[in-house]
Formats: sequence, structure tokens, C-alpha cells
Amino acid sequence: MATQNRRSSFSSSTTSSLAKRHASTTASSSTSSSLAAPTNVPKKRPPLSNLTNTVAHRNSSSSVPCAAKLAKTKKEPVPLCSGNKRPALANVKPTNAVVFPKANSLPARNQAPPPPPPLVLTVTVPPPVLDASPSTSDAMSVSMDESMSSCDSFKSPDIEYVDNSDIAAVDSIERKTFSNLNISDSAESGNICSRDILVELEKGDKFVNVDNNYADPQLCASFACDIYKHLRASEAKKRPSTDFMERIQKDINPSMRAILIDWLVEVAEEYRLVPDTLYLTVNYIDRYLSGNVMNRQRLQLLGVASMMIASKYEEICAPQVEEFCYITDNTYFKDEVLQMESAVLNFLKFEMTAPTVKCFLRRFVRAAQGVDEVPSLQLECLTNYIAELSLLEYSMLCYAPSLIAASAIFLARFILFPSTKPWNSTLQHYTLYQPSDLCVCVKELHRLCGNSPNTNLPAIKEKYSQHKYKYVAKKYCPPSIPQEFFLS
Repeated sequence: MATQNRRSSFSSSTTSSLAKRHASTTASSSTSSSLAAPTNVPKKRPPLSNLTNTVAHRNSSSSVPCAAKLAKTKKEPVPLCSGNKRPALANVKPTNAVVFPKANSLPARNQAPPPPPPLVLTVTVPPPVLDASPSTSDAMSVSMDESMSSCDSFKSPDIEYVDNSDIAAVDSIERKTFSNLNISDSAESGNICSRDILVELEKGDKFVNVDNNYADPQLCASFACDIYKHLRASEAKKRPSTDFMERIQKDINPSMRAILIDWLVEVAEEYRLVPDTLYLTVNYIDRYLSGNVMNRQRLQLLGVASMMIASKYEEICAPQVEEFCYITDNTYFKDEVLQMESAVLNFLKFEMTAPTVKCFLRRFVRAAQGVDEVPSLQLECLTNYIAELSLLEYSMLCYAPSLIAASAIFLARFILFPSTKPWNSTLQHYTLYQPSDLCVCVKELHRLCGNSPNTNLPAIKEKYSQHKYKYVAKKYCPPSIPQEFFLS
């Protein structure tokens, strides 16, 4: 209360001082009215509908469908004063005096300036007083090359100062620098994929090099293969248990897990969170449930705490704790969310980096598009739609994230081009999967796409039925996949 009083007194004093400073242009009444900007109070988001969110020590509201959207509030900037005039410069006094050079050191007004000194191409430094240089020359003098660096690859060029018109000298310096640093003029580095390839292309089929764009630093073309080699090696270490519902959980079931994730998809869409935040949230939930018994009344609390952790990891501006309490209709207090966040972090041993399906989709979608100048947005959106459908299914935990990503690429290409074989040598090279390895997982994803119109969890289908996702959820899915597509 004392802090609020100090803040109010500070704001009131600031307002009064501003009003006095601009008294000539603005009345005090208009200043007070402009400072009182009305704000719209957003509508509270209802809690998760199909889960019991009532806490024993608190009266909770009845379940309301969670399809209600969170009202967006925009804060209007509050003008400090209504006038546009600024204080005159005459009233502003400098705090520090500026010292100007003496008059006798400046050239006369009618006197011509002295000519510039000539350019010196080579410089010889006289012998130093203390012999601290790495090496000296035969003439008992230290050269610039020897005093600047003791490494042969970073020696100074022969010409120290050059004129802008001396193009030949500049070119010679660049050639010598490139040769010393072993920089090649060509873009090819010879590292198309310098790793152990598990899948050999026995038929001699050529694959497209998707790591040839060295101009875009975000593609990491020089070491993209090493990154995904590390992700493939570490994806097994950060996976949840595949049987925690039967072995550990007694009060929740796969249906409740699916309801929670469907609600989190809607929350992520309303707050415009990046896709990686959603995938990491589900990963944290499943890993925590793999070792902790959870009550159904606290399952939604686990969901919002996991999403808050994932938001802090991925987002630039993560939602605040109060906002996560708000979207649960204040079913949980701020302290409860923070305690659950601490419990999740400590159980996971603060190992927040986990390879998800989205990590591999970026690589595999690029390999599926090949060298197309215009990327297929429909292929990318449809692949993301299929991958997010897999988040709802508890049975999909038995498949590795890279396998689900490759299977989503296979199924998306089949839906878009039913008469064309979905797999090729480029995808086989970059995913390290043969078509026969994807057969079971592809059929499971195909079943999810076929059942999506009749499901009671509509968040993902509604999300990908929008124009910005190219209406891929409304794409026709053929009822069956030819078996010969899975032959190598």
C-alpha cells in the first residue's frame, strides 16, 4: 500500500510539473482528462470443460465450454500533455561547459589550409627502448608485420595504407588474406553430409543437396548435418515413457490427456505462441506424468505450468503468470502455478532442450521441397496439421519424433499427390528412413486424419481450417494407401 501511495504521489507530482511547464498551451483540466485513458476489461476465459477443476478449499465456477475466445486488449498510449510545443532552447542551460581550442591554434580565415601529408605505403618503426617485441629484423628495427602478430596466417599485408583508387592493391590484399585464412571463393565446402549415412542408396539414385544456400545464415548450411545428427542421437534421451498411463497414473486416462492438449492448442493459438512452444509443452507434460502420480483436479495446472516453462524457453515475450491464471478462470492461484513450475523443473532436472517433431519437420520439409524456387506452403501446412494431430494421441508416444515427422511428410505428399510415389532418394538420404520403416506410423496418422471430422476435440481442425493455413484440414484424404508405396 505504501508503494502504491508513492507511485500515485510520483505520478501526481509529475503531472502537475508537466502542467506547469506547458501552461501556455494546455489547461490543467485537459491534462487530467487525457491522463485518464479508459481500458477495456477482457472477458475471463472459461476453464477446461471436460475436466474437474474444482479445488477442495475454494469455490469454483461451473464448467463452461472452452471455445470462448480471450478478448484482446490494446493499451492506448497516454499522452503526457495535449500541447505539441516544446520548451524554448533559451531556457535550457547546459550542465557541462564545452571547452573550445585556443584561437591561435586555429588557421586564419583567409589563410589556405595546409596541404595533406602524402600517403606512406611502408612504415618502419624505430627500435623500441625495451626489447619486448616477438622478433627483430636484421637492420635492428622492428617491422610492422612482426610487431602486429606472431601468427603467420594473420600477418599484415605488404601495403599498409592504400588509396581508394588503387584497385589492384586492394585485390592483392584480398587474395593474400583469403589464401592465408584458407577461404575459398566457391560456395561449396565439401560437407554435403559428412556423417555416417545409415541408409545407403544402393540403386545409385542422386539426391538434391538442400544445404547449398550459404548466403542465408539462418539455414546453417555449413553444419546443418551435424545439428540433425546430434538431434537424432539425443531424441531417445528426452522421450517420455510409453506406458505411464497404465503403470503410474490412476486418476487420469488418455482421454483426459487429449482434452488438455486440445485446450492448450487453443491457448497457444490465442496468444500466438510459436509451434515449438506447443510441442515442448506436451513433452514436459508427458515426461512429468511418466514419474509422478497426478490428480485430475491438478492436470490443468500441470498444463499451464508446462506451457509457461516452454514459453520462457521459446518465446520472445512470454505470457505472465497472471495471464496463465486468468485463462483458467482463476481456478488456480499464482502461488500454485509457481509451485507446479518448480516441481516440473526439478523433476526434469532443468533439461528443457528436447528434440520434438517440429525440430525435424523443418529439415524434412526442406528436403521434400527439393530445389523448388517457390516453397509449397500447402505441403508445409498439411505436414504441420498431421504432426499436431499426433500430439493428441497417447498411443503415438511409442514412435520417435523423427519417425513421426518423416511419416507426416510421407502422408502429406500422398494426400497432395495421390498418384505419385511419396518417397524419393532425397528424403531417404536426409531422414535416414526407408519407406518400409514408415509403414506402421503412416497408417496410424492416416487413421487420425480420417477420424478428425468426427472427433470431439476440434481445436486443431479449426486452426488449420483457416486461410492462413491454406485450409489444409479440409483436404480430401484418400481412404487407403497403396502398399507398393512402402516398398524400397
